[in-house]
Amino acid sequence: MTTVQNLNVGLIGGGFMGKAHSLAYAAMPMFFWPAPAMPVRRTIAEATPELAAEAAQRFGFQNSTADWRQIIDDPDIQVVDIATPNHLHAEIAIAAAQAGKHIICEKPLARTGHEAKAMYDAVKDSNVVHMVAFNYRRTPAVALAKKFIDEGALGRILNFRGTYLQDWSADPNAPLSWRFQKSLAGSGALGDTATHVIDLARYLVGEFSQVNALASTWIPDRPVQSSGADSLGNVQAVDGPRKEVDVDDEIMTMIRFAGGAVGSIEATRNAYGRNNYLTFEIHGTEGSVVFNYERRDELQVHFASDPADRSGFRTIYTGPAHPYGGALWPIPALGIGYGETKIIEAHDFFEAIMGSGTVSPNFADGYQVALIDDAILESVSTGKWVDVATVVD
Repeated sequence: MTTVQNLNVGLIGGGFMGKAHSLAYAAMPMFFWPAPAMPVRRTIAEATPELAAEAAQRFGFQNSTADWRQIIDDPDIQVVDIATPNHLHAEIAIAAAQAGKHIICEKPLARTGHEAKAMYDAVKDSNVVHMVAFNYRRTPAVALAKKFIDEGALGRILNFRGTYLQDWSADPNAPLSWRFQKSLAGSGALGDTATHVIDLARYLVGEFSQVNALASTWIPDRPVQSSGADSLGNVQAVDGPRKEVDVDDEIMTMIRFAGGAVGSIEATRNAYGRNNYLTFEIHGTEGSVVFNYERRDELQVHFASDPADRSGFRTIYTGPAHPYGGALWPIPALGIGYGETKIIEAHDFFEAIMGSGTVSPNFADGYQVALIDDAILESVSTGKWVDVATVVD
């Protein structure tokens, strides 16, 4: 019988992302066997004892607490998972690193480059495995696009066009969750959704050298949220006062990549009819790829070498022959979902803990994305092209 080592997980945050991460820990060994390690859902922390106890029962954790520091102080917990609002990331991650815990943190890593640097410095000094949960790059079709690019099948990359369009906050009466407050979120659509596209652009094309951006806040105020839980606009607001929205609802930026390619990114949470419209289109000297997360099993490809009578995009349905496919489902197009990207993410994180000691995207990547965000916001305020700073080890 195969024996796999247990690793105890402490999860901080029992909301939407806490559910996704808990599912991944439960299912990862079912897909990837033998698993690099068995995630044991040891302790979950929430804002109150009642919420924590309910989350533990729902998500299968052995213990619960209203004080996340108990997770940091527990010598039997090896892994700290941060699934909280953005303003809590830095304090928890730095404490976890100082305690020698391996860390996975939801995106964006931090509200600012300065905050991200402190987190990156902490994990460097502690020699722990660290990861940022940009899970969309682990969609098999995205990884397949990366494979084609790395093999040279697209030739020299010329341009990248990315979008992340949603509509969950298009209603002006959707409540004012933490995602609309700069002190808690850092930014709006930029940090919440555009960072996913930025991560994909870096993963597929390379580093940013300059950006030129504009931002819009379409809804200046929202009803104060009556519930403490954030469910992406699906919380019914009571009649009452409204408070200012002080982050962006929409961000658009042009990009100059260090390798010579150009690009653009558009992200908004106010696009009626778009649910989770995360897309990219990449053109090279030898071909193109197109991806739409709402059709996540598909990658559209066209190669310049295709015969003239077959010229045009064709669709590859990902399956066992493609990245991660051997661990997922037995035939192409049987379907994957958001949960599978988190399962793959958990596998790669635990594999790094038990083996290589490094995984990507990590806190260096999260720090670099934060520096790109800073440059975008500077460009918004100045109206000029802004150079993107780079992470220095």
